[in-house]
Amino acid sequence: MFLTIKNIPKVSWSSNKPLNLKPKLSTFFFLCFGLTLFGLGEGLLIVSAAGASPWSVLAQGIYLNVGFSVGIITILISVAVLFLWLPLNQKPGIGTILNALIIGLMIDVCIKFVPTPENYISQLLLAIIAVLTVGLGGGIYLVGNLGAGPRDGLMIGLQQKTNLPIAAVRAFLEITVMSIGWYLGGTVGVGTLLFAFGIGPAVALGLFLVGRIFS
Repeated sequence: MFLTIKNIPKVSWSSNKPLNLKPKLSTFFFLCFGLTLFGLGEGLLIVSAAGASPWSVLAQGIYLNVGFSVGIITILISVAVLFLWLPLNQKPGIGTILNALIIGLMIDVCIKFVPTPENYISQLLLAIIAVLTVGLGGGIYLVGNLGAGPRDGLMIGLQQKTNLPIAAVRAFLEITVMSIGWYLGGTVGVGTLLFAFGIGPAVALGLFLVGRIFS
């Protein structure tokens, strides 16, 4: 059952180590493809207007109390999360860098070309599609083993320390972040709740499917 998956699957195109500056072409392709889907999902969630992701709610909440711009706060949060990697023995790679670049680009593409649905039901459906797309993209790029993004690296590190299922660890992280952001004054929408409770199972499903298809 995909909800009980605890490890990132290894397939033929997985890199042997995250710090690999000369990966196989297939590994690099799936890394970029997975990150593209991941960014597409993040962008679709924004476009759906059903609610921002939990980490965006956290950034908004901090902004309301500190005064820095949301963009600067988002960067500072990413840096802070990377520092949390140290006791978790997580290693960055080219995927850590491409994570920010590709996801940011895809978010901009979505905002520019994908219109916001006019009725609420369509907005909710788009939000659900967004969460599933992020999960599938996350599963694909994480299997490449070329370095995770800040949030995904924290998820993997905590999973390895606790030995809990990936779905449970990611859900705990997102719900915690959302709760802190809401407490600080950030706006929580239905899309935020869908992401917080759904992204853990969605990532686990993505990992499960990639492992089954390419095993």
